[in-house]
Amino acid sequence: KNCSLLRSGLTGERRMKKFRIFSANYCPYCKQVIMLLTYKGAHYEVFDVTNNDVARMLLFERTGSRTVPQVFLEEKFLGGCSDVLAMDESGELDILIKGEDDAKSFE
Repeated sequence: KNCSLLRSGLTGERRMKKFRIFSANYCPYCKQVIMLLTYKGAHYEVFDVTNNDVARMLLFERTGSRTVPQVFLEEKFLGGCSDVLAMDESGELDILIKGEDDAKSFE
């Protein structure tokens, strides 16, 4: 279910630059990231991988992480909740949201 959506989310096959959040419905950290990006006015899409073992395996192959949330900007993996919160604290998240940086400092 939703594997084609997951693949398109992982490969950045979208026209508008946006964040992609791979989330689980029971995860408070996922909700925290979503609330932060909503508050900041970021464009994002949420992929619910709660009961999707195939999606979780694909994420693990891509990121090496088994936890959620997993946050991407286009094809670039930014990290999880603590990583996004650290970017917010440092001001880097605002730069990414405004599009002033092409995530080059995170490559």
